[in-house]
Amino acid sequence: MEITDIRIRRILPENRQDSGRLRGIVSITLDGTIAVHDIKVVQGDERLFVAMPSRKDDNGVYRDIVHPITSSARSRIEDTVLTAYREELERRQAEEQA
Repeated sequence: MEITDIRIRRILPENRQDSGRLRGIVSITLDGTIAVHDIKVVQGDERLFVAMPSRKDDNGVYRDIVHPITSSARSRIEDTVLTAYREELERRQAEEQA
């Protein structure tokens, strides 16, 4: 499985009151054939992490719609998403300073 495309859909600044811990929304394409939307970049207590798309079930519990099965797949997705997120954040900050 290869991540063949990644798009940073939204970046939310840390100082924005309504964003809470959410820092960004990302979409990825796997093997050029499957798109996964609404992957969230979240600020945890100690680091950024990736939360897969989820929805609330009838009992009010959030359940992942899509998720990696293996820890190595999770690591690859998280590393790729966070790298792209940080690069986009740096690019936007450089544009603001120019």
